[in-house]
Amino acid sequence: MVFDSCYMSLNDSIFLMALILSKIQIAGLWILGFGFWSLFLCFGPDMGLYMLTFDIRRIFLFDLFTIKKSEIQGERMSGKCCVVTGGRGFAARHLVDMLIRSDKFLVRIADLPPAIDLSPEEENGDLGRALESGRASYVSMDLRNKPQVLQALKGAEVVFHMAAPHSGINNYQLHYSVNVEGTKNVIDACVELKVKILIFTSSASVVFDGIHPIFNGDEALPYPPKPLDSYSATKAEAEAAVLKANGTNGLLTCSLRPSSIFGPGDKLFIPSLAESARAGKSKFLIGDGNNVYDFTYVENVAHAHICAEQTLSSSGEAAEKAAGQAYFITNMEPIKFWEFTGNVCAGLGYERPRIKVPAVAVLPVAHAIQWAYNLLGTYGMKLPDGLKRTIESFSHLNAENQPKRDGPSKASLYLGNGRVADTLLWKDTKKTLIVLLVLMGIYYSFISSNSTIITATSKLLLMAAIFLFVHGRLPEKIFGYKIEKIHPSDFYWTEKKSYQVAHVLASFWNVGINILESLCRGKDWLVFLKVVLSLLIIGFIGTISLHSLFVMGVPTTFLGFYLYEWNEEALDGLVSDALSYGYKLKSQIIHKVTGPKLD
Repeated sequence: MVFDSCYMSLNDSIFLMALILSKIQIAGLWILGFGFWSLFLCFGPDMGLYMLTFDIRRIFLFDLFTIKKSEIQGERMSGKCCVVTGGRGFAARHLVDMLIRSDKFLVRIADLPPAIDLSPEEENGDLGRALESGRASYVSMDLRNKPQVLQALKGAEVVFHMAAPHSGINNYQLHYSVNVEGTKNVIDACVELKVKILIFTSSASVVFDGIHPIFNGDEALPYPPKPLDSYSATKAEAEAAVLKANGTNGLLTCSLRPSSIFGPGDKLFIPSLAESARAGKSKFLIGDGNNVYDFTYVENVAHAHICAEQTLSSSGEAAEKAAGQAYFITNMEPIKFWEFTGNVCAGLGYERPRIKVPAVAVLPVAHAIQWAYNLLGTYGMKLPDGLKRTIESFSHLNAENQPKRDGPSKASLYLGNGRVADTLLWKDTKKTLIVLLVLMGIYYSFISSNSTIITATSKLLLMAAIFLFVHGRLPEKIFGYKIEKIHPSDFYWTEKKSYQVAHVLASFWNVGINILESLCRGKDWLVFLKVVLSLLIIGFIGTISLHSLFVMGVPTTFLGFYLYEWNEEALDGLVSDALSYGYKLKSQIIHKVTGPKLD
């Protein structure tokens, strides 16, 4: 909740802050686990949380503390230094840009690489100019090296601790050494160097275990006994240490828990969606599509850090209330997860998720936003605007810029690139469903029953006659849905179609005669071997019951070619690797059998 449009004096801001803090409850956090493991397997631990229903009501009340522009001008270039650990990370870059533009601090960027590597945009932008003028600097620092941490934080009044390993890395030792031990080094350095403010970037996942749903929760929720993953576990332990350090040697601390950050500069979520879309996976929707989540635009996360610093650096009750506390940070615009991903896919030119995979539970719709949010308003970038800017920043991932296949797919070519291909590859969904219904009728009439051919045929024709009669009696519209009538001419065979069928039968017959003629001459061994091998395969298939053939063959045919078309490159790569390995193995066997040649 923010009053970004309200400018007031310092005393008025503090008074209003204290008044509201005494009146308003901490806002609600909605987390309902659903399909966590599905996305965990695809994108890693953080993506599992995307499947949770979050309605985190951000009550970031110290954002009400908005200083007048004239008051900020008085602090410009005052020599105050702030440090941003992990300053080359996704959200940290946006915070650094905001700090530079504010002219309030000398900004020191601390990160692991030995030197800063600027993109052309950064080199020609505010960051490049700030580095040249000395308003910004870079220092290489490993959080696990305490002397380096002390050196990096020397002379700083404010520390924004944002450094952390990637959440998708499944390495507890790495997370513990950086998130826990590294954060303790930062705390010790802040206390020793008499840093005034330490703001820690945590995660909304610290209160969720991935199993038990949380209803109407708030920032008072305890950490779960069994955390979601090693990242969340170590983040929770680090957060607890930061909050406990509040008040030590004059140090003021707070922790921010952003939920699912997105925006320009993202190197994980949006690129992963684009990669999945290119692989044809974007069309599948897990569950009923109603699971809701709070995504947070990256500039709003950076702004929350600015607000935290402003409040903690003020004097009075506002700073006392905010210090030592943790706050959830969201856009306050809950959105259906699949709607969000669908908007991203559509914005990049890919297909939206449309094929629903059934779920075992239906998620409830998130409760309405608390009245305090409606009263106080919000800060910054709205979700649709943030989403639009995010998509625009990833124009290089647009479907139009990706290499496209020329001509039909291999699966379509194998199937003749005609009606059979359209049916088996689900190009014409209506025809495919009709064929499947006919095959089901054949199965239940001829294969699964013990009826004779004549009895089964009569039953099948009886069912068809009843269907046609009832269908003909139906009105043209039922509940506004138009019923397409079957015209008798649909069953007629035109002369052209009859000629085509006869031509196909004649072609098969002529091929058989040519093979028979070749066998009679007794000279073409290759044809003979092909015929023998084909008959052996047919004989083997004959040992399998018709029921088993039908049950295995139909699903395989209708799914196999379809899956191959969407994963053509990957499957061709596997086949190529298998053949390459086979040739290599063959060469090794021949070499061992023949042995080395002797001179």
